Amino acid sequence: MTPPPDDGGIDPRIRQRREQVERSRTQKRLRWLAVASAVAALVAVGVLLLHTPLFGAKVVTVTGAHPNTSTAAIEAAAGVLHHPPLISVDPGAAAARVGSLPFIASARVSRHWPDAVTIAVTERRPVTAMAGPVPAWSTLDANGRTLAVTPGRPVLPVLIVHSVKGPVPPAPIGGTVAPPAEPGLLVARTLPPAFAGQVVSITVAADRTVSLALGSGLVVLLGTVSNLTAKYEDVAAIIAHASLRGAHTIDVTVPQSPTVGP
Repeated sequence: MTPPPDDGGIDPRIRQRREQVERSRTQKRLRWLAVASAVAALVAVGVLLLHTPLFGAKVVTVTGAHPNTSTAAIEAAAGVLHHPPLISVDPGAAAARVGSLPFIASARVSRHWPDAVTIAVTERRPVTAMAGPVPAWSTLDANGRTLAVTPGRPVLPVLIVHSVKGPVPPAPIGGTVAPPAEPGLLVARTLPPAFAGQVVSITVAADRTVSLALGSGLVVLLGTVSNLTAKYEDVAAIIAHASLRGAHTIDVTVPQSPTVGP
């Protein structure tokens, strides 16, 4: 007679229960695998959709005054001129590229799902012009950054700078004029409205003293750029109230003790 299989003496009912538990675990693992596979497939499809024109940057809005920079130039710098997939737009990198445009002082790029991008910009304010290689003229902001180069003279006070090494030229577009120009730039960005419109040119001498040429033919000697507020008040008061017939210069190098001379 053949002996019965050795089952370790386990009760058949216990063995059956164990087999049921194992089958249940296997089924659960299979279900989880199926769910995970479905989720992965959905994610893959979603990612593919995000890279299609369906989620492209179709609506691009540029906010902030930018009279010297075209909307097309801003959109091109941001990389959204041809409506790329929104997911491909890197707001930080796009803002940095827009900020590198000559007139742009700051830029912020925001994505708005499913299909919009907003670019907020602030432009630099032109305050003075410098003569470059004839016949070019450079437009500068308050910090001496060259914003543009044009053949015609801008309607701005002209900055003329002399140093111990000779005349100081403007920098190329996007660059900043040399440090000897700093006193003149300070004056250009702080001129009071009371007579700013009358200033034709701002000249910085090699000793860093500053003089102004007015449209009337008068020359204002400011001296150093210390106590500028008091000096401006002197100039405004003299222009408003003093008799300037025959005068050629207004000397305010000593604040509160101005003189008017031939």
